[in-house]
Amino acid sequence: MERALVVVEPTEEAKELVREAGSLANGVDASVVLIHATTDEEYAARKQAMSSIASSGGEYTADDAREGAEQFARDVAADVLSDLEIRYEAVGDVGKKGDVILQAAEEHECDHIFLPGRNRSPTGKALFGDTTQKVVLGFDGPVTVVTN
Repeated sequence: MERALVVVEPTEEAKELVREAGSLANGVDASVVLIHATTDEEYAARKQAMSSIASSGGEYTADDAREGAEQFARDVAADVLSDLEIRYEAVGDVGKKGDVILQAAEEHECDHIFLPGRNRSPTGKALFGDTTQKVVLGFDGPVTVVTN
């Protein structure tokens, strides 16, 4: 492993995954890219909420959402990786999580992905899609998935 992509989510399990991935990367002198993806639906809901507040003074844009996602990844890194001497980069994006994760892994030349998963029934996967399945099938390298 030379560069790992770690997906950051707002759960304690995901923070633990960041900690473990960082520790593993540190052990082999690898760097880490932390990514938080805001879905299109989350972005649209936030944009709607911001537009309904008359005093907001501006429009909530996709760039704002990307910056917020990147800041979230940076905050988690500062909180979780502060005791490790590890090279990391924080990124954020907006879109379908599976697509965003695969694109980021390619852009940052990552050779391993760490991904928090969710337990979902086969019917749930069929109806709603499954980010984990998309990443596992679409990435040409190891994918570590931790479910809670």
